[in-house]
Amino acid sequence: MNTDTSKKFNSKVLLFGEYTVIKQSMALSIPFDLFDGGLTFKKEQQKVDDSELKAFSKYMHKLDREGSLPFEFDSSSFQFDVGQGLHFLSTIPMGYGVGSSGALCAALYDRYSTPVEKNTLNPSQLKKNFALMENHFHGSSSGVDPLISYLNRPILIDKGQKMGSVELPTFTDRKGGLFLLNTGRSRKTEPLVNLFLEKCKNKDFENSLINDLLPLTNLCIDSFLKGNSVELVSNFRRLSGFQFELMEPMIPTLFHDIWRKGNETGEFSLKLCGAGGGGFILGITPDFKMISEALEDYEVRPLIKF
Repeated sequence: MNTDTSKKFNSKVLLFGEYTVIKQSMALSIPFDLFDGGLTFKKEQQKVDDSELKAFSKYMHKLDREGSLPFEFDSSSFQFDVGQGLHFLSTIPMGYGVGSSGALCAALYDRYSTPVEKNTLNPSQLKKNFALMENHFHGSSSGVDPLISYLNRPILIDKGQKMGSVELPTFTDRKGGLFLLNTGRSRKTEPLVNLFLEKCKNKDFENSLINDLLPLTNLCIDSFLKGNSVELVSNFRRLSGFQFELMEPMIPTLFHDIWRKGNETGEFSLKLCGAGGGGFILGITPDFKMISEALEDYEVRPLIKF
């Protein structure tokens, strides 16, 4: 068991593939080092909210006791340490789509799984292990968020299954780029995923998803990895339009007008960042000077410049 409580695990950003990865599109996710978190023990007289970690330790202990864990995990030590004041000290905002629960799962896996587990498993098996852990928080998890935090490198998922690390492209101009827009409100992932799965029962919705959104997602990833910013901006704008048409319930109502305005003017385009519903929205602009006025009332964080 790893006894280091100083190790930090970064948040993540799913650049492309939200929801469509369920239908076998590609997905691209990257670590985001602006936020991170790590395990630590509370100091004497320090008050911490450990209710969530206690519930998670009971969940992991139950799976371990039932023999439902496909990996070695010291759930007894986990429960004991929580009783001794273990908590997750994090700057990652919860409910913002940047992997707060994923970083927690990565930290716990690093501390309580056996060295053999950590040194021999491939990313696909790790993803399955993490999915089982993160199911506690989301009902149904892909395992991608904890995987990104654990490996701390960009991961490309191809056709929903095959995955591997990739190198991010080098852009030269750097006038424009990808950015995060803060909606100022958190959200819960599970109800949004359930809504999406319910919408998939409608044949027209599923056909549009497979025939329109899925290919556009793949095109955006191809454009990005090739470093073709002009093509990326164009494909992103089309993706933004289809998301607004098909997934309007996942877009906070207060951001409908600005979403439409960006696509109409060409100054910027917006898309979901993860499940949507709040948290961060992912945006793109050919020139950051264009959005200084258009988005002056919002908190905007540059993510990748090109």
